[in-house]
Amino acid sequence: MNVLRNEKGFIKVAFILAILALCIYVGIQLGKPYYRYSVFKSDGTEIARVGLGDVKRTQTMLFDKAKELKLPLEEDDILVVVTDKRVLVKTSWSETVDFFGIYQKELNFSIDIEA
Repeated sequence: MNVLRNEKGFIKVAFILAILALCIYVGIQLGKPYYRYSVFKSDGTEIARVGLGDVKRTQTMLFDKAKELKLPLEEDDILVVVTDKRVLVKTSWSETVDFFGIYQKELNFSIDIEA
């Protein structure tokens, strides 16, 4: 019983563990959308290079990748423009991160690829 009340006791350890768990939770919740953004951007650059100048094929491949990553994008949201020697890809989306139903943070992502 004495262990629970002294300065090296249970309450201090439990408080520190709760703060640590909260930080890990927030990091994971914020990290997932940024990870998906990073993967989509790098794979989008590769798809734009491999698309061989075919607008519809490139757009379809990008949309399939967005569906795989569960991004809130429609096929019409992805703009693909082919110029003389370049392929331009533009798209943007928003994701809302929910923290225990108490606080919501909207994250806006935009991709502007030139390959």
